[in-house]
Amino acid sequence: MVKKIAIIAHDGKKKELIEWISKNLEMFKDKEIYATGTTGMLINEKFGIKVNRFLSGPLGGDIQIGNMILEDKIDLLIFFWDPLEAQPHDPDIKALLRIAVLFNIPVACNQSTADYILNSKYYIETYQKVITDDYKRIKRDIDI
Repeated sequence: MVKKIAIIAHDGKKKELIEWISKNLEMFKDKEIYATGTTGMLINEKFGIKVNRFLSGPLGGDIQIGNMILEDKIDLLIFFWDPLEAQPHDPDIKALLRIAVLFNIPVACNQSTADYILNSKYYIETYQKVITDDYKRIKRDIDI
């Protein structure tokens, strides 16, 4: 099973994300990558990785990735967000993070956490996600 990874970086964190990916490039081979607009373009141009791109975050890209999580089509979210910069689409960001937590998706919001995830045995092996009661309740409400 191919891991499906969503990658997002705010403008103030794009350079940091690109540097981090360059150190971990081997870990992205044979993975399906999804990203918001500019982040996806930068990853593709810099590394030649095929990226399924959505709109930029402020234009709805965060919501599009949230929808992928709702459809159980994302295994991991790497989101280098900038805690020191106000974002005009902050409600979208909070909704995305809330959905990721409710649907029990691993989320890395900084390099340290991303390093831990990429070096976990579960990154390489198949991981059977625990379905929480919240997830079951939400899925039931959606399916009705």
